[in-house]
Amino acid sequence: MKRFLWLLPVLILAGCATAPPTHPDNLCSIFKEKDDWYDAAMDVQKKWGVPPHIPFAMLYQESSFRHDALPPRDYLLGFIPWGRVSSAYGYAQAKEDTWQDYMRETGNWGADRDDFDDALDFMGWFIDKTRKLTGVSKWDAYGQYLAYHEGWGGYNRKSYNKKPWLKQVARKVESRAKTFSKQYWRCKDDLKKGFWDWF
Repeated sequence: MKRFLWLLPVLILAGCATAPPTHPDNLCSIFKEKDDWYDAAMDVQKKWGVPPHIPFAMLYQESSFRHDALPPRDYLLGFIPWGRVSSAYGYAQAKEDTWQDYMRETGNWGADRDDFDDALDFMGWFIDKTRKLTGVSKWDAYGQYLAYHEGWGGYNRKSYNKKPWLKQVARKVESRAKTFSKQYWRCKDDLKKGFWDWF
């Protein structure tokens, strides 16, 4: 029995990790399964003026709602593992420098990239700042995703015009945002009633 005691902390930590939603293609299902995510989405909407379907479509693209998502590995000479292609991590695949900017500007110094509430608030902050620095509407999933990928300076320089593959991905995000929006409008009144009214 004693030889298995070392497994206990590992199992406890594994149990604390938040699994991705069972039906990630349906925003109503996501909110029904994870009512705390719905609460976080409403907080972000109130704080940053960001409609829920925009950051959720972006999060789907970035991490498929996995808390510990990492970018691909980089390889030296094409076959020797050599770290990651960037410092991106977590639900939002936020890079370390941008995350530090977010914490400094919002005062949220305890924020973690693998905490959903923090990641969603980060997305709200980024989308709001994108609107201020580039003029892209908070409702424009296509433009918001391009700015998210290229950064504000890159977006203003239109660096995405040299990346047709990125424009295709942004169109996918836009399409998913439209789907999420339609789903959300069908269930938003039920969601407002509260978690226990689902049963």
